[in-house]
Amino acid sequence: MKIDKELGYKVRRYLIKKGVETPMVDVRLNRDEKIELIQDNMKTIIEVLGLDTTDDSISGTPERVAKMYVDELCLGLDYSRFPACTIFKNKMGYDQMVLQKNITFYSICEHHFVSINGSAHVGYIPNGNVIGLSKLNRVVNFFARRPQVQERLNEQIFYALECILGTYDVAVLMQAEHLCVKSRGVGDVNSEMTTSKLGGKFFDVSKLRNEFLTLATQ
Repeated sequence: MKIDKELGYKVRRYLIKKGVETPMVDVRLNRDEKIELIQDNMKTIIEVLGLDTTDDSISGTPERVAKMYVDELCLGLDYSRFPACTIFKNKMGYDQMVLQKNITFYSICEHHFVSINGSAHVGYIPNGNVIGLSKLNRVVNFFARRPQVQERLNEQIFYALECILGTYDVAVLMQAEHLCVKSRGVGDVNSEMTTSKLGGKFFDVSKLRNEFLTLATQ
């Protein structure tokens, strides 16, 4: 995947301005240092639970978990790995809604560190520029790959696209299942959560708002 560090930091500044950035601190650790520390602490957790860390099935688990968190589940905490977003001039003058549905995402709940799995539906109206279609998927998944609550995730994707596309005419609808609800606590295996963020014409023009919500959910 191509990355654009400068765009990533630009988006981060925009999210901070909008008040929707994930609370983060600079731990001043490189990748290998993070993996080593997580590995050591994961081994402690496994030992406290009473599992045998010398067993061949478990002995490599602390390292696997550490690499999974740093390189996969939480890669969205590192803006130097923000995806490059190819932007094209809207030469054909297209002025209607662009909608990409059913963007699959995987995240983790910041309250319990268990899975959030779902789909995002993203729409926008071009304002001089259009974005490469796969880049919408990449933006969604960048912000999903960090500890999250769905409401903030929804807003981060919305404002990131607002920043990248240079338009307020953006809409994001998300539907997800939360294993912190399904696999623990209340144990409601049938529940799902829906959030949305509509801006510009998607908020102001009821006909367009209804069109987006109808197309996104049908």
